[in-house]
Amino acid sequence: MASPLPERVPSGRLEIRVWQPDDAAALVRAVTANVDHLRPWMPWIAQEPSSVEDRLALFSAWEEARQAGTDATYGLFLDGAVVGCTGLHGRIGPGGLEIGYWVTADHTRQGLATEAARALTHVTAARPGIERVEIHHDQDNVASAGVPAALGYELVERRAVEPTAPAESGVHWIWRRAV
Repeated sequence: MASPLPERVPSGRLEIRVWQPDDAAALVRAVTANVDHLRPWMPWIAQEPSSVEDRLALFSAWEEARQAGTDATYGLFLDGAVVGCTGLHGRIGPGGLEIGYWVTADHTRQGLATEAARALTHVTAARPGIERVEIHHDQDNVASAGVPAALGYELVERRAVEPTAPAESGVHWIWRRAV
């Protein structure tokens, strides 16, 4: 079994940490307020709105995955308020972790997703057995494309996929960085 992924990730302006039970209502409010903002690119938003109880169950599943060292889902907090979510995901196979992120509509274009991805990139560099980190997004999601480009990731593949969210083109860009 791999060692757990960290509970907290050092960053500048942001507090990046695992979700706690006391965060459930705030996450419900943040997601509910941002459904229209997230719907074009996030397939999971089709299941929203979720209840506080649903969030607590999700937090428990996320903590199990973090303890197993396979995935970690973190809240993004700015001055104590939920401004998004980020994560490290083991879905790209051995030796790699994928970074995902979203930011609330009123916090876009402030560099928060880039700051979060930078911090998670540093975490992967210190992780035994991790050789690469990737960021995947739809080619039409211009805002998401700016994050890996700003962090020096290399665009290594354009992959045809079945669209899973309303605005997706069906072509995912895969950015990679060796660690």
